[in-house]
Amino acid sequence: MSPSGSDTLPRCTVVGNPENRRVSLFTDAVRAAGLPAPRVVPWLEVLRAGGAAFEPHEVVRVDSPGENTDVDELLRGTKEPTRVEGSARWYTGFMAALRSLTGGIRLDDPDELAVLFDKRRCHAVLHAAGVPVPPSPTSGPAGPRVRGWDDVRALMREHRMPRLFVKPAHGSSASGVLAVESASEGRIRATTSVELTPDGRLYNSLKVRRYEREQDIAAIVDALAPDGLHLERWLPKASQHGRAADLRVVVVDGRATHAVVRTSASPLTNLHLGGTRGDLDAARQAVESAGGRWTDVLAVCEDAAACFPRTLCVGVDLLPAVGWRRVAVGEVNAFGDLLPRLTGLPGSGAEGLDTYAAQVAAIVRNAPQRRAPTAPQRRPSTASLHQYRTGTDRVIA
Repeated sequence: MSPSGSDTLPRCTVVGNPENRRVSLFTDAVRAAGLPAPRVVPWLEVLRAGGAAFEPHEVVRVDSPGENTDVDELLRGTKEPTRVEGSARWYTGFMAALRSLTGGIRLDDPDELAVLFDKRRCHAVLHAAGVPVPPSPTSGPAGPRVRGWDDVRALMREHRMPRLFVKPAHGSSASGVLAVESASEGRIRATTSVELTPDGRLYNSLKVRRYEREQDIAAIVDALAPDGLHLERWLPKASQHGRAADLRVVVVDGRATHAVVRTSASPLTNLHLGGTRGDLDAARQAVESAGGRWTDVLAVCEDAAACFPRTLCVGVDLLPAVGWRRVAVGEVNAFGDLLPRLTGLPGSGAEGLDTYAAQVAAIVRNAPQRRAPTAPQRRPSTASLHQYRTGTDRVIA
């Protein structure tokens, strides 16, 4: 698109927290593209006013409501922003806020965001589409609801899962996630960023902890269960330099544009929890040395994003198995594009662009009216598994 006048330029609006760097990075990308600076609609105003309306020509980006104490209090109902509990209330409030936004040309879809922020529903959608995912007994509407630690223990036995991840259904950034492993003699251990206080309250922490007393693990799970829990088999990951490795791949408008390897000495690879960026070239070489194709790795992420065709950008957490020959999708994140200074993959069409500039380029490309991202051609799936109650992985050779 080659605009001939200011009236033909896309007019961007972002719903977010004005002080947040996500909003700043998007604003910088919009300006760098020669577009008018975006209008910023604060989440706090949306929540207090009960909604916001946009002009038909406004291109509306919804950004994360996180990292703002007042917004978090309205959504979660607590003045303690580091508390882990309350994610179900947060989810209900955030979904209501999304549906209070009217008009404009949306870069997301409220119904798709509702799925992306429910790990049980997201897992089921991915699996039904043939996207490889870890096995899960709680996937989809038919999955059992986990009422507490006793239910987790029972599902571990029933599904022969001595190692699993216990995840808050509506959590993000590893908040409340426990990597649980049990031994044949009955010992059990959980690795998590949750801090359990003596009075039973749960707080997010930047320190990864190990709990080895089952009564402590049970107390954490029992406190989280009312908000909803999702269980997934713990798949052994590939490694780099002796550290567990996975990938965050950003997909913009149906195309995998950015990727980063995350490595950690713990099962939680999130960068804010002590994970570090690994060597992407080494990961690609490991895939190819194992007889796989890097393009197939990226295609898995594009397949996952294609399940959400009315959302411009998602971040896919990809789990490479030991040996780098198989992969599975751990999560798909609606706000998974915060990777500062990372430029696009060769051949992606986003070379030299960060994740925000790549999205702005897609906005311009799709102007004057946003269309749904073009889904990549799906390859026939070899999976013939139950829609909800099993998992798949994919050989990338």
